[in-house]
Amino acid sequence: MELLGERIRLARLLNKESGKLLGITLDHAPARGVLTGLMDIRATLAKVVAGGPDAVTMHKGIAEECLAEHAGKVALILKCSTFSPYHFCYDIPVTQVDEAVRLGADAVSFGVIVGSEHQAEQVRNLGAFAREAKMAGMPLVAHIYPRGELIPKDEQTKWENVAYCVRLGAELGVDIIKTNYTGDPDSFAKVVKNCPTRVVIAGGVKAKNEAEFLKMTKDAMDAGAQGIAFGRFVWDHKNVVGLMNALKIIIHKNGSVEAALQALGE
Repeated sequence: MELLGERIRLARLLNKESGKLLGITLDHAPARGVLTGLMDIRATLAKVVAGGPDAVTMHKGIAEECLAEHAGKVALILKCSTFSPYHFCYDIPVTQVDEAVRLGADAVSFGVIVGSEHQAEQVRNLGAFAREAKMAGMPLVAHIYPRGELIPKDEQTKWENVAYCVRLGAELGVDIIKTNYTGDPDSFAKVVKNCPTRVVIAGGVKAKNEAEFLKMTKDAMDAGAQGIAFGRFVWDHKNVVGLMNALKIIIHKNGSVEAALQALGE
C-alpha cells in the first residue's frame, strides 16, 4: 500500500496525461566512466530538460551542483547505489534516503545485479533500503538486471531471467523496476504479467538507428511496460529534443512508430 507521501511524489514523477514514465538517466559516470556525452554535464542536462522528460536520474553531487536552475521543470530520481568499471557485477549503496529528502527528490533509485556472485548481499541491501524508503514516503525505483557473471551473455535477455528480476523487485516492495527488454513483445508481456508493480525498460540494448530504437519502445509499451528509463541513445543523439518528442508520442499518446519518426524528422 502506498502511503500519502509516496502517492504525492509518484504523482509528480509519473506523467499526468498518461500515468507513464519517460525518464532519462544521467548516472553513468561512476559505473562506466565519464562518457563523452556526459563530459559537459551542465550542457547535456540542459538539452535533456529542454526535451521535457518526466524525470531525470542522477547522483547526489551532480544533482546538487547542476539541477537547481531546472528546479520545478523535471522530477528528480536520486541514484543511491552504483557499480564501477572494475566491479561491473557488484552494485553497492552510496547514498541514503534522508539525502534524497534533503535534495527534494521525488524518488530514490537502487541497483541489483542478478546472477552475480555478490547477489545475496545486493538483495539484502535492497531489502533494507526499501524499508528506509517506505518509512520516508519515498517511491523506490530499482535497476535490476540479469547480467551477473553466472548468467551467460546470450541468456541476459531471456524472459525467464528478466521475469525473475522484476518479481524480485516486487517481492521486496519496489515501486518501479527498470530492467532489460527481452527483444520481442510476446516474451516481454510474460515478464510484465509476472510482476504486480510497474516495469520500465532500460535503453542499454543498442539500436542501429532511430527507427529500431522507437520500435523497441513501442513494442515494450504495447507489451505492458509503464515507460522507459533511457540514457546514452537519447543524450548522445544529434537532436535530443526531437528524439524525446518522438518518444512522447509513443509513451504518452500511444502513437505509432511512423508518427514518432515523422515528428523526429520535423
